[in-house]
Amino acid sequence: MTDISPPFLTPAGPRRPGERALTALGLAAPADNPADSSPHVFPDGGSWRTEIPSVEGPEALAIVLKESSRLGVPVHRVSQGSGVWMLSDAEITEMAEACAERDIELCLFTGPRGTWDTGGSARTASGGAGLRARGHDALAGCVEDALRATELGIRCLLVADEGVLWTLHRLRELGLLPADTTLKVSALIGPVNPASVSVYERLGADSVNVPSDLTGSHFTEIRRVSGVPLDLYIEAPDDLGGYVRMYEAAELIRRAAPLYLKFGLSRAPGIYPYGAHLRDAALETARERVRRGRLVLDLLARHGADGGMSPLGSRLPGPLNRFSLKD
Repeated sequence: MTDISPPFLTPAGPRRPGERALTALGLAAPADNPADSSPHVFPDGGSWRTEIPSVEGPEALAIVLKESSRLGVPVHRVSQGSGVWMLSDAEITEMAEACAERDIELCLFTGPRGTWDTGGSARTASGGAGLRARGHDALAGCVEDALRATELGIRCLLVADEGVLWTLHRLRELGLLPADTTLKVSALIGPVNPASVSVYERLGADSVNVPSDLTGSHFTEIRRVSGVPLDLYIEAPDDLGGYVRMYEAAELIRRAAPLYLKFGLSRAPGIYPYGAHLRDAALETARERVRRGRLVLDLLARHGADGGMSPLGSRLPGPLNRFSLKD
């Protein structure tokens, strides 16, 4: 009789879910192809970092910090989705100071964006131009958000428009934004093929949130042309598909590194743009996102695949390819 006692299920070293038990039944997975593994890492040598998304204000941030300490969840980045313009100077300063004390990167979204604008195309069946900044005034609003946020100490900005990304990158290169400002492409416009990821990198992206339904082969294709850090919801909100990919976390790291593991939440109410009327939902979902992170980290540990995390406090992406500003 095959031994399936706990030692059999918890061998030393990295393993796939259920690997040894399935092997005993003649159902072993095919061997990994070394060519599928990403050749890229963060500049600190790590393969992965963590991110808690949709942290919409100081109260939600306080819960995330408290729960991450209580549950032992390491956090490299906290991001917000409603936008700089939905926060007061005092709120931004409070969040920036709280994250600085813990050496956590705080990323705020720039706005306006098309889905909240006066244009109707984003509400049609086709989705129109989506989140993109409509016209000069919307572009200017995003720039204003970026300038205001960085003056208040923010060093990571979320963008949802190629023109906004290129504009902020140019401002950074010219010294009008701090040189250590990082630019993150939103999941809401994430690219889905190697050429488009490469274009976003060249436009100034320091991390790119790709859709959560990309396959392992898609990640390998991307990693053959670009080393830009990727952000991926291990559990995605419903409006991004609601996918839950916890059991794939180790394989996703292997194929897509350097990778930010985003601990999102499916079956949760929308909270953008956030205000006090959504307080209870925002606080409870913030708490649960940290718990979901703990579940993912526990799963990686059980599989012997929890090594390779970047040191806490790491935030810069390393050298990346850019379009020339002279072109």
